[in-house]
Amino acid sequence: MPVILELRDLVKHFPTHRAVNGSTLSLDHGRFYSLLGPSGCGKTTTLRLIAGFEQPTSGEIRLNGQIINDAKPYDRNVSTVFQSYALFPHLTVQSNVEFGLRQKKIADFRAKAEAAIRMVQLEGKNDRLPAQLSGGERQRVALARSLVVAPDVLLLDEPLAALDPKLRKQMRAELKDMQRRAGITFLFVTHDQEEALSLSDAIAVMNQGVVEQFGTPEEVYLRPTTRFVAGFLGMVNWIDGVGIRPESTRISRSAPTHAKAMPAQVTRSVFLGNLLQVCVRLESGEEAIVEIARADGAFAEGEQVFLHWQQRDEMRL
Repeated sequence: MPVILELRDLVKHFPTHRAVNGSTLSLDHGRFYSLLGPSGCGKTTTLRLIAGFEQPTSGEIRLNGQIINDAKPYDRNVSTVFQSYALFPHLTVQSNVEFGLRQKKIADFRAKAEAAIRMVQLEGKNDRLPAQLSGGERQRVALARSLVVAPDVLLLDEPLAALDPKLRKQMRAELKDMQRRAGITFLFVTHDQEEALSLSDAIAVMNQGVVEQFGTPEEVYLRPTTRFVAGFLGMVNWIDGVGIRPESTRISRSAPTHAKAMPAQVTRSVFLGNLLQVCVRLESGEEAIVEIARADGAFAEGEQVFLHWQQRDEMRL
């Protein structure tokens, strides 16, 4: 697959801090990527550098092999969907989607806009104003407006953050489907691990201005290369320096004969609907969490138990 976007030792300094500190990344055409990390890690600044809203202190941004560091935002073939959607409140759905096409003087702008509106499943709402739409519908308009100009890369700055939890999950599936149908490279910024894991072909996990790991969702979750990546992608039990995910940690009332077992005491058990979360304290004083199916039964506070796991599930970092 051809490389569409490259970041080479990208650096961005502000007067008070370094937001991006030597990030390197290579994205292929037609795939869904996520920039994942905590607040302040540099992911949104990276997006703004790619879009042209900020200028890098050093390093290179290459689009289709061409350095675009000094190109104006409107001279870069990238589109951005902001968290606020940034729709024109006085324009209809149709006019919002047509806007970029009119700016580029595309002859068949009306037909292209109508096709984009159909793609995001807003047929029949062409004449509505943004105030007459739901949050999910406004997001679809923003996506249609960005996709209709056929960018090389679509940049998405936490576009699901303003939606309620149920709608966010619905829009995840729709967003992935749109990307597949459009065949455009998506770069999605989020601090939500579940969003990144469920949407992405590959994830770049950022910390303190650098990409600590880049790989498939399975790679970064199951085979993290640093403790930060392991902990940010989900809960980890650190026992004797070894990391084990709660879903890979086993609990039993008797010591198993096939594995090393560690005695522990249940401190509490939490019902989470689809599973039970059992918290324990080991004899060493270390605490751990075990996730078990409801059918496996409950464990009472104070109960003596044993923890064990498979060696293949260990993370030694």
